[in-house]
Amino acid sequence: MSTVFVSIGSNIEREKHIRTGVNALRKKFKSLTISSVYEAAAVGFAGKPFLNLMVSFNTDKTPAEVDKILDTIEKQNGRTPEQKKFNPRTLDLDLILYDSFISEDPKLEIPRAEITRYAFVLEPLAEIAGELRHPILNKTYDTLWQQFDKRTIIQKRIHFNWD
Repeated sequence: MSTVFVSIGSNIEREKHIRTGVNALRKKFKSLTISSVYEAAAVGFAGKPFLNLMVSFNTDKTPAEVDKILDTIEKQNGRTPEQKKFNPRTLDLDLILYDSFISEDPKLEIPRAEITRYAFVLEPLAEIAGELRHPILNKTYDTLWQQFDKRTIIQKRIHFNWD
């Protein structure tokens, strides 16, 4: 079994899509570890704030199989081809880590560069996997979060009602 980390985000009907996305992952992969939910300003475009979180789970599926499942769940939640990076999205599910697997395939980048680029990925990852090490940088996610430049981020942990 491999441990997988998936970043989840939404800025269109945020609460609804976060709930349905997490529920779909729970149905497919059973037990999930779920970070807190963070509200963050849209990055790269003017848009409504996102809700973001990180989940992890164990699976015997390959990275490509997990990625295909994530894509299917996104589409089931109204994600269209127009809802790509730097645009509003109903549901964004990104395979961030798959154990210490490294893939340089541009269609399946693992670990994702977003880990060190965006607070909305790194903070929830550090929350649930702070002691783990980045497979390329060999630093813990806690250390990466401590070293992250927080001066310009607009992000806060929120209480999320899962009911």
